[in-house]
Amino acid sequence: MAKKTASRSAAKTAVKKKWTGLGAGAKKTSVKSSARKTIKSKGRVSAAKKSAAKSAPKAAAKARPKQRVAISHHREEDFKADGLRTYAKYRDLGISAASRGLAQAHVIRLQGPCNPDEVSKLHFHDVDFQMVYVLKGWVKTYMEGEGETLMREGSAWTQPPRIRHMILDYSDDVELLEVILPAEFKTVELKA
Repeated sequence: MAKKTASRSAAKTAVKKKWTGLGAGAKKTSVKSSARKTIKSKGRVSAAKKSAAKSAPKAAAKARPKQRVAISHHREEDFKADGLRTYAKYRDLGISAASRGLAQAHVIRLQGPCNPDEVSKLHFHDVDFQMVYVLKGWVKTYMEGEGETLMREGSAWTQPPRIRHMILDYSDDVELLEVILPAEFKTVELKA
């Protein structure tokens, strides 16, 4: 234990010498660090700012709707052809209701075989966030600025708000997990 204490003491002295310039043979003078003054002055916050900073997280939390737990277990009968695309079946994961519209998540099965005349339509979604993860199979996509990309099982991607994109092809067994914020959004189809 004595060795550790001595080591700590020596380390503190070395650090102090480094910061104050008091190495061996150095002239001992009173040296004040300007860095400390800068830190202290930046750290000062008026009482009004402190009060506003404390209430900001509470105000943000109050503005968001209260969320609840969503649990979804796989059931084949939950896949419905009631979503955005006629060539897809969607399994809602209950996130939209649980988050009161903050987000949406569903598993999508694209129905094969792929018909490019129906599927390959350039469009964008007016969303804040969109992420897709390939659970099974593969899908070939086009995204503005990225070009064509083949996504396989385990691949994931985000689509920035309003990015132009389309599906070019997919396997007959493809399943995708999609997460979108907010739950309700507008899709705009574009002329190619």
